[in-house]
Parts: sequence; structure tokens; C-alpha cells
Amino acid sequence: MTPRQGRGELRAQPQQTGSRQTAVPEGRGELREQPPPAGSRHTTVPDTIRRITTAEPTSGHLHVARLEGTRTVPLRELHARSGHLARHLREHHGIGPGDRIGILAANSLEWVLLDLAALRLGAQTAGLEPGKFTPSPELLDDYALHLLCTDQRADGVPDTLPMDGLWDLAAPGDGPDTPLPPVTWGSEDVTTLKFTSGSTGIPKGLGATAGSIDSSLKAVQEIFHHTPDDHLFVFLPLSLLQQRYWVYSALLHGHDVTVTTYEAAFATLRRVRPTVVMGVPAFYESARRQIEARLRRPAGRTPAQVARTLFGDRIRYLWTGSAPASPAVLRFFNDTAGLPLYEGYGLNETCIVTKNHPGAHREGSVGRAVRGKEVLIGEDGVISVRSTHPVNNHYAYARPGDSEKVFSPDGTVRTGDLGHLDEDGFLFVHGRADDVIVLDNGKKVLVRPIEDLMRADPAIAECVLFSPTQTELVAVVSPAGRPADHQAIAARLAAVNAATTADERISRVVVADPPFSIEGGLLTSQYKPKRPDIRAAYHAPLHTQEAGIHA
Repeated sequence: MTPRQGRGELRAQPQQTGSRQTAVPEGRGELREQPPPAGSRHTTVPDTIRRITTAEPTSGHLHVARLEGTRTVPLRELHARSGHLARHLREHHGIGPGDRIGILAANSLEWVLLDLAALRLGAQTAGLEPGKFTPSPELLDDYALHLLCTDQRADGVPDTLPMDGLWDLAAPGDGPDTPLPPVTWGSEDVTTLKFTSGSTGIPKGLGATAGSIDSSLKAVQEIFHHTPDDHLFVFLPLSLLQQRYWVYSALLHGHDVTVTTYEAAFATLRRVRPTVVMGVPAFYESARRQIEARLRRPAGRTPAQVARTLFGDRIRYLWTGSAPASPAVLRFFNDTAGLPLYEGYGLNETCIVTKNHPGAHREGSVGRAVRGKEVLIGEDGVISVRSTHPVNNHYAYARPGDSEKVFSPDGTVRTGDLGHLDEDGFLFVHGRADDVIVLDNGKKVLVRPIEDLMRADPAIAECVLFSPTQTELVAVVSPAGRPADHQAIAARLAAVNAATTADERISRVVVADPPFSIEGGLLTSQYKPKRPDIRAAYHAPLHTQEAGIHA
């Protein structure tokens, strides 16, 4: 097959060249190695990728949980079948090193199998999230896909393969296996094309290097020490690279891993009995509301007992990131429910940067820099991240100029987030630089602390602040239930306004109907509000003085 050329609204971006230097601020962290000068390359072979692709696991299972039941496969069998599928893809579809396979499907056993087969071939994957993409000839052209594997109808789309037949294609044959050609992943080789969440616009495509994956997996293992006794629980889309980290971790360290979906997560948690849950703040917000609702029943149980009923009785810790977690939720799990909830910080462009963990945890922070990362704070308060092994130094697909706004040639990333480091190196994130509202009196209002105060009420799932006239703050609130509890929302509005300065007070609240959702286009797949889309959807009430709940 001949490589396809990229086209479409997001253009394929050339790799940065030349000696342009972008000044980065001074900072600190736990960077163990210095990044190379611009233009040089790491030539080391990532050890974790080598072990994932060549070493047969000695323990552990992959569980794929659905509402109707759970399918379990030993990791040893998963490894063997990934080799059989890799041979099929090579012999029947011509897939080899550097070719790109698109995966457009919901979480499944076949998703995991295909990802591992691609790694064993030296081929790239493109994680295409259902709802953002649909099968079409243009999709293959836009992202230079040699093959598209999907669980959706793809009538008339060339070079496609249905997901539901992959397990059978990976069955061992009657004769001896033909050895796969040896594949060596270099640190700067791209293993997968991942996409930004789209919370600030159209998702951008980013090639993730093998070195960045290797570095992140080692950093996580260093601070959390996963063992064969662990069982990790994953429910976010596997198109998000970090969710695949936990499958890779299972292959490396011999522990169990469950892959499910958000819709099935709560129904399967107690049945699975994991030791670690990988979630986003919205998931834990929902869990807190469920626990508090059960506590109102006359059963005489403690919060810790109810939490263990929901999450199972083996929890060692809970992981959260991808979006800011509210202080109220963090305190609830850490102090009230007795389940350690550790918040971290990272972007698609950086992988994991900082993480609270059992050995170093500070309330209100997102932790210290992990091995291989350095946090830099500019004079304007904006966070930049320097990595020993950068994810990349440019977007693969983006609008012209997008890469230069974010990446310096050595891969240092200007995040666009505001924050500070305390005297012990813990990072505190204050919000997005572009989420600062400037009023007509010149006052700059940082919206995240105010939104956090609003979200602390159980009646409010999300809160997004705007200033349509630059003279007042107006909140769009997504209610936690239907019908919305307008009385509780009004009471929370009054309490927040009493705790803030005059310029930070909210004049009125527009209650979203229906509540924000992924299907409605107002939340990303990581359950982060999409501010531009929310502003557009509620343009009329935002600009109508009479609309909403008034302070």
C-alpha cells in the first residue's frame, strides 16, 4: 500500500528544523538527565517497549468488563495472540514498520490486541475516538491510514477491517509460527498518533514517541510500585494513550487490569474488586454523590463502609488527573471515605508531569515532578515543562502556527496553565491563562477558584464562568440531577458571593438544560467542559440580563 497524504482542515505539520531557540523560564523539579540540545536525537532503545513486545508475561490477566459480564484472558495468551494477529496483518494487509493503523472503536479486547500487534510490527496506531470520527475514505486520506479497524459500519470505505473478527484472526494456526521480523523501537520513533481533547477547539494530532512512553511508565512504577497483587481498573477510551499505559504496566509487572467503559464502570467496580482505579474528577464527583445518597438511608453505615461497598474492598489508591479535581472531592475521599485519591498533572503534549503519591502528597497541589520532568514557571506565571524524553516537538496535524505556540525545538512545552511551585517543589495549578477574565475596570479575575467553589455543592456538576459584557460574571451551571435543584443552586450562589471579593461575585447563573454531556458536545471524552461550545450554546441567555438565577 502506498502512504496517503494528509489533507483537511488540520494540516500535517512538518517537523521543526533549524536552530531557532525559544526562551524558557527557570524552574526546578526532579529532572535526572539534561535534555539534548535542539537538533540532536536520543538513540537509546526504550526498555519497556522492548519487554512489552518480546517478553512473554508470567502472570496477570486482562479482564474486559461489560454490564452483562466479564471476559478474562491470561496476559500470556494475549501476548501470543498479538503475535498471531501481527503475522496476519503483515501477510494479508502489508503492514510493516512505520505504517499507520487507525482504530475507531469502543473499548474492547480486540482494541488491546490490535494495539499490541501494531507495536510488534513496528507500526503506528491512530486512536480515533468514536463520536469525533466516522469511517470514510477521507478519514483514511486525512491521517495517512494504511488500514482502518472499526466496530462501526464502513460500507464502501476501502482498507477497513471489522473489530469483531480480530480475535479469530489471532487464533494460533495448525502449523509452526513464522517468526516475526525483529523490530527495534528508537526513543524518538512515533508509536501512536493521539489527539488533544478538543476542549479549546478542534482536536490536534500528536505523535507520541516510544521514549516518552518508556519514561512515563518507569516514573509511575517508581512511585506506585505496582505488583502482581494489584488490579488496575480503566474505563476511559483506549484512544487516550494514557489508558493504554495501564495495559502496558500489566504486561511489564504481571498484575491484572480491567478495561471497561464509563457507562459500565460503577456496575462492575464491586464485581471486579480492583486495587487501583484510574478516573477523572467527574467520575469521583459522581461517586461522592452516590456515597452521600446511600448515607442518607437509615442503615447506620460509615462513609468508609459505603465507599468500600461502591469501589470494592481491595482499594489501595485512586488516581485522578486530566482536569482539575475540586478540593471538596479530594477531601471527601482522603479524609471522609478513607480512600487515598491522588491528583496529578499532565497534558497530551507532556504525558504525566507531576503526581501526588504515598511518598509525597500535599493538599491543594498536583504533586512534585516525576522522574524525567522539570517544571518551569515563567515571569507571567505560565507553566512550561521540559522532558528528558519529550512526547514530540511538534503536532503531526494542526493548523499552521499551532506547533510554534506550544513547542520549542527541544520539546519544552508551554502549557498555557498558570501555577506556582512551593518551597518543596510541589506544583499548584491556578487555571488556564486564557481563562482569566479581564473586566472593564482592569481587574483580572481567575475563574477556576470561583468555579471550584460553585462545584463544591452536590447539586452542581459543572460550572463555567463568562463575562459577556466585561462588567459582570455570569455562570453557566450544569446540574447534577434532573430536574435541577434551583433552590440549592441559588443558595450556593449566595454562599460563594459571600466568600469572594466584589469583582469576583457572580451576578447570575444560567442553568444548563439538558446538563452538559459528551453526546451533547459540551464535554470532552475526559469530561472536561468545552468552553467555546458552551459559550456558543448559551449565547442568548448569557447576553439576556433577565435570564437565569440572580444574586
